[in-house]
Amino acid sequence: MSLWRSVPTLKGQHVTLRPLTRDDGPALVEVARTDGLWNLFYASVAKLKDVDAFMDETVTDQSHGRVIPFAVLTAGKVVGTTRYLRVAEKHRRLEIGGTFYATAVQRTGVNTEAKLLLLGHAFDVLGCQCVQIRTDALNLRSQAAIERLGAKRDGVLRGHQIMADGRLRDSVVYSILDREWPGVRQNLIYLLARHTA
Repeated sequence: MSLWRSVPTLKGQHVTLRPLTRDDGPALVEVARTDGLWNLFYASVAKLKDVDAFMDETVTDQSHGRVIPFAVLTAGKVVGTTRYLRVAEKHRRLEIGGTFYATAVQRTGVNTEAKLLLLGHAFDVLGCQCVQIRTDALNLRSQAAIERLGAKRDGVLRGHQIMADGRLRDSVVYSILDREWPGVRQNLIYLLARHTA
């Protein structure tokens, strides 16, 4: 199987990313339900209200090479999920997205280390020349987090998606190029050290 289709296990000091499985469904539902995360209209967490449909869609997308899904764990416990998507081996590019974390681990360094692992694999193993990250234009917290990582804002895709509630979503697009990766890596290492000091 191509590296571009397999789901590796990526381990950091505090975070492990491993292949997402159907058995992770109940833990993800608990993460999404806690503090009403799945009621945030600008996030895709609401999809977990029908966990079977969420998992079916993930399995289908993975079988077609469109996504590489991960469970995010700290101390052996599932605290969220993330994935590579819009995987384009021919163009050596992909996107990191579909990410959400339990409220308890937000702003703790979990996202920083997870992005360090994902970007490291994308650039250093897969040989990506570009990694994108997109978020809802209304999700200001997500935009700030992406900008802290060191990604550059490319622009806004207006009317990009029709959401489950019928709302038309504008998506803000960010990217990191391979030549920018060394600087972004140093920034992420610095940010992570601040969380663990």
